[in-house]
Amino acid sequence: MTLVFHPLANIFPLIEGGEFDELVADVSARGLLEPIVIHEQQILDGRNRFRAWVAVQGGHVPCPCTSFEGDDPLAFVISKNLKRRQLNDDQRRMVAARLANLRRGRPSENPAECGIKVAEAAKLVNVDEAGTERARTVLTKAEPEIQAAVDKGKLTVAAASQAAKLEPDTQRKIAEQAVAGDANAARTVIKQEMRGARERDLGEKQNALPTKKYGVILADPEWRFEPRSRETGMDRAADNHYPTSPTKDILERPVWEIAADDCVLFLWATAPMICDALATMDAWGFAYKSQYVWGKDKIGPGYWNREKHELLLIGTRGNIPCPAMGTQWESLIIAPRGEHSAKPECFLEMIEQYFPTLPKIELNRRGPPRPGWDAWGNEAEKVDASGVLLQFNAEDGVVKEPAEVSP
Repeated sequence: MTLVFHPLANIFPLIEGGEFDELVADVSARGLLEPIVIHEQQILDGRNRFRAWVAVQGGHVPCPCTSFEGDDPLAFVISKNLKRRQLNDDQRRMVAARLANLRRGRPSENPAECGIKVAEAAKLVNVDEAGTERARTVLTKAEPEIQAAVDKGKLTVAAASQAAKLEPDTQRKIAEQAVAGDANAARTVIKQEMRGARERDLGEKQNALPTKKYGVILADPEWRFEPRSRETGMDRAADNHYPTSPTKDILERPVWEIAADDCVLFLWATAPMICDALATMDAWGFAYKSQYVWGKDKIGPGYWNREKHELLLIGTRGNIPCPAMGTQWESLIIAPRGEHSAKPECFLEMIEQYFPTLPKIELNRRGPPRPGWDAWGNEAEKVDASGVLLQFNAEDGVVKEPAEVSP
């Protein structure tokens, strides 16, 4: 026995797995209690019962059928399925989307079966129009596995519409996790992949600018901390190791000129200089967001306490993507101290993990630039005899193109 399913019947997903096995067992025990409804020589209602009948009888015994006698097959299909089946909102949104997608290519001339607008389709199954539009995106752009995950109630339409923008293999991975019951893991993958795509797009845009701008700026200003007495309190001051600058000069440093419209600033600060650092961040055009704490393995001096940590403040301008959920490092990072004021490279590794493609610069860098970064500072060095180093003049704010640096 061979029968095909009517397009209107296919707006509802077939039942699968344990639910279908239960139906087969019921048909085997009691037979078909309700006949299959045929319209235009196709199954309009009873696809699952027909499949169960074939599974029981092997297709050798004719299936009890009856012809559709009404004048509105669409209303009939919707009424029958919504009464029989417990569908969540997202499953109904997929139904509405399939209804709206019937507007083109329908073989029937019946106006009840074609030309359905999104708003009408949403109203028919009692869902929102915006959700129906997202479901249409899922139907037209997502992999079949993603569509099936939504139809099974394992993935939301909102998550599936985001997943539709990802690579096919990633979509299938997300669908597999969702169907297996790990919806949280599936949503995490979607967020991570979407955030990665945003970061890559932003990196391509910023790297293409004719005058180089940076999406990531890491700054370690030469803060000048005034001791209680410059006569007795300078023995362990930063001035003994490198030239320092008053906060006023650091505030006026035109970092905003090298910052892209969408940019993140990582700004080092010691505890006594936190107010100066926040003022600097604001003067450079960034809004404070959060911070990391570098826990040191050796203790240092201090007035109110013995200093054993340093702060890495985070500020943003424009629309820079924060790290994806599940990829953030812990706020307290324990790392050994190096030379005076030198910062652990693990913080740069963290930034690279968050922003692999955005153009990056480190201000007040010691030694050669880290691969993939530009550097500025009176202790910054070129990579090798043929390397380049961005020239940033803090006095007049002029930012020059990378130039050859003599060995």
